[in-house]
Amino acid sequence: MTRFARWTALAAASALLAAGCSGGSSDDGRGGLSWGRCKPTADGPAPSSDWQCATLKVPLDWSKPDGETIGLALIRAKARGDDRVGSLLFNFGGPGASGVSMMPSYAPTVSRLRERYDLVSWDPRGVGASEGVRCRGDKEIQAAESVDVTPDTPAEERAYFQDAADFGKGCQKDAGKLMAHVSTADSARDMDRIREVLGDKKMHYFGISYGTELGGTYAHLFPKSVGRMALDAVVDPGADAVGHAKNQARGFQRALNGYLESTGQDPAEGSRKIADLLRRIDARPLPTGTPARKLTQTLAATGIILPLYSKDSWPTLTSALDAAERGDGSELLALADGYNERDPSGRYGTTTHAQRVISCLDDRQRPTAATTKKLLPDFEKISPVFGSFLGWDTAGWCHDWPVPGQHDTPEVSAPGAAPVLVVGNTGDPATPYEGARRMADELGKGVGVMLTWRGEGHGAYGSGSDCVDSTVDAYLLDGTVPKDGKVCS
Repeated sequence: MTRFARWTALAAASALLAAGCSGGSSDDGRGGLSWGRCKPTADGPAPSSDWQCATLKVPLDWSKPDGETIGLALIRAKARGDDRVGSLLFNFGGPGASGVSMMPSYAPTVSRLRERYDLVSWDPRGVGASEGVRCRGDKEIQAAESVDVTPDTPAEERAYFQDAADFGKGCQKDAGKLMAHVSTADSARDMDRIREVLGDKKMHYFGISYGTELGGTYAHLFPKSVGRMALDAVVDPGADAVGHAKNQARGFQRALNGYLESTGQDPAEGSRKIADLLRRIDARPLPTGTPARKLTQTLAATGIILPLYSKDSWPTLTSALDAAERGDGSELLALADGYNERDPSGRYGTTTHAQRVISCLDDRQRPTAATTKKLLPDFEKISPVFGSFLGWDTAGWCHDWPVPGQHDTPEVSAPGAAPVLVVGNTGDPATPYEGARRMADELGKGVGVMLTWRGEGHGAYGSGSDCVDSTVDAYLLDGTVPKDGKVCS
């Protein structure tokens, strides 16, 4: 079962350049790094010679710093200019996104920042080349696409929860001891070790989507080490599992309303039309031109979600919906495959596997089926199109999970930290704007500095606003902190 909506900055994911790690690491006693050429992977060629890769050894269990270790894959490109500030560490979200793969493709967006920073990213523990977790095989993933994630009958409900339990068992079998040590707090401690071995006195950081929660957690744990930290597409630190699902229902419905208005449709009427299409597909999945694959209701909804991440993709959504209304599910299936990281040969990526082991270790809340059924009317009121999917997801995502969760909400208060720039986009579908205001408030007075962009899409930086880009660049390059509450329109 794939989570219906995730926080990953998917706009960047569409242009991935896969990169392998050299596997080098030194034994100098302080966990130093031996940088070398990045290797190609089965997914693509190595990046250019500008990029270097290394492996850093860190404790599996941070409460036992001298115990068993795991390897973290890192990638960097050195600063071009002479007036170097230090390293700028990036996390692209998920949780579960591979920084080693995404950093080279994102580098053109932050080319100005490279004048004064080494651009650095990593695969967090449990992700990609850093002891990445794979919970089931490609054939099992495709078979699970037929599971109805908005069950209408007792049989469908049993199948839904059995699939969830099976997924967790597969994760535990693959991850072993790592399963209990992939939390956001674990990765924040890894970040501080990365800072140390890179030789930086302060952590300069750019977190996107889930990377904002990771940045907030770091600031809480290491407030005196915070340097220049920018958080874009901000996850609400005050929302629990149900709260996050409601936030996303609200955010994606807002984005859908904006899309419908752009096509001249009344949002309420357009949403009813799409909801009706999904109900028809639930009763009778659509052909796709591939005999072995039908467009199910879940795949159709996933296909609608993907183009809402970026306004540039709205015409693609129009074409796919028109085709579905004609009885052709091929275009929505292609969009769903992009979201689910399925390539033409039938191989699937594992971002969602890592996301699940990380988020289920973080989140203590485990809503039951009975709780979810009581909540469904609220979800459907928030979003007639996406509400039921996100409502049921709250019960299925961590159902019968082998490892208990750690907290209801993350702690991000950071008294004494340097100012942290929090960037909120009023039209963000995956991480609604309200979360940015909450993050700025919870970081604390004098720490959280709010920048608002009145735009569309997931994230603000690099999305077409000169005001946003110049404000973030001035902060990261020169340390110029904008006035709290600045608005870019």
